[in-house]
Amino acid sequence: MDRRDFVKNSALLGAGLTLTRPLFGADNVIGANERINLALIGCGGRGLSTILNCIKVNENITITAVCDVNRTKLAKAAKAVQAATGKAPKVTEEMRELFEDKSIDVAWISTPEHWHMLATIWACQAGKDVYVEKNPSINIFEGRQMVAAAKKYNRIVQVGFQNRSAPYGFTARDYIANGKLGNIVTVKCYNLLGGSKVTQKKTSASAPKWINWEKWLGPAPLIDFDPGVVTENSRGGWLNYWAYSGGGLADDASHVIDLARFVIGDPDHPTSVYGWGGNYAFGGTRETPEYQSVVYDFGKFTLSCDNAYATNYMSKTPPNIRMDKTKFPNWRLNSTRTEIYGTKGLMYLGRHGGGWQVIDGSDKVVASDGGVMPDNEHQQNFVQALRNRKGANGDPEQCHRSATLVHLGNIAYRTGNRQLFFDGKTEKFTNSDEANVLARGAYRKGYEVPENV
Repeated sequence: MDRRDFVKNSALLGAGLTLTRPLFGADNVIGANERINLALIGCGGRGLSTILNCIKVNENITITAVCDVNRTKLAKAAKAVQAATGKAPKVTEEMRELFEDKSIDVAWISTPEHWHMLATIWACQAGKDVYVEKNPSINIFEGRQMVAAAKKYNRIVQVGFQNRSAPYGFTARDYIANGKLGNIVTVKCYNLLGGSKVTQKKTSASAPKWINWEKWLGPAPLIDFDPGVVTENSRGGWLNYWAYSGGGLADDASHVIDLARFVIGDPDHPTSVYGWGGNYAFGGTRETPEYQSVVYDFGKFTLSCDNAYATNYMSKTPPNIRMDKTKFPNWRLNSTRTEIYGTKGLMYLGRHGGGWQVIDGSDKVVASDGGVMPDNEHQQNFVQALRNRKGANGDPEQCHRSATLVHLGNIAYRTGNRQLFFDGKTEKFTNSDEANVLARGAYRKGYEVPENV
């Protein structure tokens, strides 16, 4: 049977859309000479650059469609794809058209965060495989639904936690697993970025012609157009609002947290979290905090994350080091580093390149491995998984657990800078009903993440 043969599936909950589901499962293999068709959903800078790179570093893979509710970005993406592939892609503002298109194999989702999970679940239900950028979810419930949908429909889902494909991440994990760092005492993650005072802008009643504002909002509450949330040609300010994101902790910090979990062996959920934060640095009015500090209890060790839009003297690993395996950052001033303290030594670990180094009590480097930005490896791993159906490095379960750390920290902050106790088996809080409401989330009618995927 042709791999594009479909049978009718049930109508998607709340969407009024009849979907189709393929008759092949996880054990079926896409031939090495068979072309894979990608559809880009979310045509911002990150989404467009990664999907264009994916077709460069893999064979027999192309982009056949682009989708965005920002008409300016959509037109630019269509032009860029045509230049790269030699063929004009299908262009649409409605992602559900792409899910109905039997010629499309993969949904490449790079929307703002509040759309990630609903788009992923719809795609899985339609029989599409998925590449979805970080942070994969904006609450704990929908992340668990992603895991369920990928499993139920036998879909390959690769979460854009690219460091899970970094060769230096694997060597760091092996070094720790072999006991060379000793017993882990504590892990400290940092995302110390620069910032300034942010004052939220007033809303405007009418949306500009370059955007379909209602569709951009999607699962979020319906409000008048807000120029402080989204802009025509840049990312906009949606990271400042809880309705659309988890702030800085969900942005760059999620990469740092996920890589830390990965190299220490992907531990289960923590038993408790303490979160603190606020807009005390500049006194802005943004909803997501200018600075926050989170501590997680994993029983035998703690993991913490300091996330800031307030430390302008810190800097990410510069490009010349990020793309050179022979160089390492100045760890002391590196804004996106991890420090892993063991009984035998201290490991410094970079995000998106930078490698790792271990020092002993005399400040001597006793072990190291350089590393570069792992986009190529992550995209190649994804395509390999599409063909062999054996699962990708950005495993939905583990990436959901990393995303849950983001949500735990934010919920602790949002419920009053407090300690919350968490049952990892049920993924619910045991000492706060308010926290469980935030963990579940709420959705606008017609855009609900379904209870039963």
